[in-house]
Amino acid sequence: MVNKPEAPKKTFIRSGKGFLNPRVVRAVTFYIITTCVILSVIVCILAIWNFARTDAFWRMIATFAVIAVGSAIFAFINNIFGIDE
Repeated sequence: MVNKPEAPKKTFIRSGKGFLNPRVVRAVTFYIITTCVILSVIVCILAIWNFARTDAFWRMIATFAVIAVGSAIFAFINNIFGIDE
């Protein structure tokens, strides 16, 4: 009885693709977006209680939104244009 040789098993774990480590990018993006949401809530509360002027309120909210959306887009693009291994 002849034993057939077994095919070698691949033991590597694919960690994702991306120019930068996708897990690190997602973690940093999560913390940036979370910080922007928390700061936006604080600014909204200050505006409700008239501790901040209305124009400053809208500028801060817009700034936090731009930073959060930019971070999310960066994480998305990092995954799309990454190198497959």
